[in-house]
Amino acid sequence: MHKVVRSLVVSLAVAASVATSAGVASAATWSSSDKWATWSEGGYTIRNDVWGSGAGPQSIWANSHSNFGVWSDQPNTGGVKSYPHSAKNVGRQLSSLSKVSSSFNVTRPGSGAYETAYDIWANNNAYETMLWMNKQGAVGPLGTKQTTATVGGHTWDVYKGSNGSNAVFSFVRTSNTNAGTVDVLAVLNWIKARGWFGDVTLGEVQFGFEITSSSGGLNFTTNSYSVTSS
Repeated sequence: MHKVVRSLVVSLAVAASVATSAGVASAATWSSSDKWATWSEGGYTIRNDVWGSGAGPQSIWANSHSNFGVWSDQPNTGGVKSYPHSAKNVGRQLSSLSKVSSSFNVTRPGSGAYETAYDIWANNNAYETMLWMNKQGAVGPLGTKQTTATVGGHTWDVYKGSNGSNAVFSFVRTSNTNAGTVDVLAVLNWIKARGWFGDVTLGEVQFGFEITSSSGGLNFTTNSYSVTSS
């Protein structure tokens, strides 16, 4: 092939690749590169939430509360840099609830350091319950391991600790999954039954990616996410 023609073909191929990787974000209903960007839709709030020390650039996009993602370029320096997520506020006491269930489906990178996780808050953020659905790279939960339990439709290694501001209960799934349904109320009632908290008021049920490193830029996509409560 002629050198000039070949160069043109290669250039077009690279351009097509870039267009494809950026296409989701550019075609999205909403997008932002502001680290504190928020967008509300359908009773949910989506947040870019770039909060960690030494964080790099991150761009968030969303077509709905259920379908969102980020391109994130976080340095490999340890410590959480961001938690892009979608959140649904429940605002009811556990004893008044008969159901809190959530389903999710994600597409995630095979490199970097992060987990795909629920962050569930109670009693005005006095209690934090994390449900790690998958993890990649050098990441681990706060606190010490208490037990292994099967609850809410999954088997978890359960950790209990504190971040200095609130109690943290981390349920780390014993094997990675990119899609599923979680009985959130069953998990919270399990914690209550152990005496770790009482009849708390459930606040936000958040779901997203807690990113420690994604050097060079990686794409994280939530294909679907929903919370139902009654």
